[in-house]
Amino acid sequence: MSHAFLSDRVLGIAPSPSIAANALVSELRAQGRDIVNFTVGEPDFDTPAHILEAASQAMHSGDTHYTATTGTLALRQAICLKLARDNDLAYGLDEVVAGCGGKHIIYHALAATLNRGDEVIVHTPYWVSYPDIARLNDATPVIIPGDESLGFKLSPEALEQAITARTKWVILNSPNNPSGAVYNEAELLALAQVLRRHPHVLIMADEIYEHFVYGEARHVPLTRLAPDLKARTLIINGASKGYAMTGWRLGFGAGPAWLIAAIAKLLSQTTTCPSSLSQAAAVAAFAGEQAPIGAMREEYRRRRALMLERLEGIPGVSCTPPDGAFYVFANVSGLMGKRPPQGHRLESDSQLVDYLLRDYGLATVSGAAYGMSPYVRLSFASSPQVIEEGCRRLKDACHDLR
Repeated sequence: MSHAFLSDRVLGIAPSPSIAANALVSELRAQGRDIVNFTVGEPDFDTPAHILEAASQAMHSGDTHYTATTGTLALRQAICLKLARDNDLAYGLDEVVAGCGGKHIIYHALAATLNRGDEVIVHTPYWVSYPDIARLNDATPVIIPGDESLGFKLSPEALEQAITARTKWVILNSPNNPSGAVYNEAELLALAQVLRRHPHVLIMADEIYEHFVYGEARHVPLTRLAPDLKARTLIINGASKGYAMTGWRLGFGAGPAWLIAAIAKLLSQTTTCPSSLSQAAAVAAFAGEQAPIGAMREEYRRRRALMLERLEGIPGVSCTPPDGAFYVFANVSGLMGKRPPQGHRLESDSQLVDYLLRDYGLATVSGAAYGMSPYVRLSFASSPQVIEEGCRRLKDACHDLR
């Protein structure tokens, strides 16, 4: 009976799988289960001290009221400074908008531009929310299947083939969650060539993991390489990942003034503005001391190496080393068809995830959540001790399959 009151748009989507997986970990731990959590999608570091101090000063100085919908002047100036310093990109104050996290900006950008029948191109493996946010705004997600042999990257040929007269957006996520893929300059330039032929297509560049790249990989914004595409590109970024500020809920968009104004119009009718205290903290994050980013990146580099080393040799599991973010997207095709000591034969990565959690207390996220199977996402945003124990449990679980 209750479903009769619900909208088709709500009934047409599922809860975020990654958030649901982390919530299940909390529930099981509350029941007394010993769970190793490889689902976590956030830094395990504390927010840097100078950022905390900025929020405290704002609180005690009375900075606890509504702000401009697009963000305070100080925050928008800090965002413009960050884009110039880190990305060599020039944006004006009317070309940036702050929101309650990057997801918040993504939702409002799509809500501001999509009509029924429009299409949004998404490449697998994708961040779990892209397709459902498109559906929530009456659009059709067009899913381009990924290929591990191509480094999980979108090819220009596949992009060209997917674009139609109804295409409104293409979403590019680099560094990618969950694969860790980072597009190099040549790959971005090839995609830009395709996009130039289709001026009706908007480009969403989700760069939230930009600070965490490893080895020879480098994060390069598409709009720096192809400045002619800037007029129809929206950069999505924020404080959550790079500054260990997930709970502060502060993201931003940078794009053409007409789009920022449209997003702001919607924000004025939904959330009004982000938290004033989170904005003050983000000013310190974007415009203040940047050394904590390097320290976190170095620690993630060590953790990445540890996880890759521990995964090596586990029967049925292989992986392409991630160039960015803090996940390993492990290929588990070698485990399909095998049988646990108790239970039915494994026929999907979702069944494998259930087996790992039920029998070994190891929480992971299925590749199906990211549109690509059979894979599992393993987060190395945890201590070395947790990584060691989680990989030990994974190894034992795989050895026990028959």
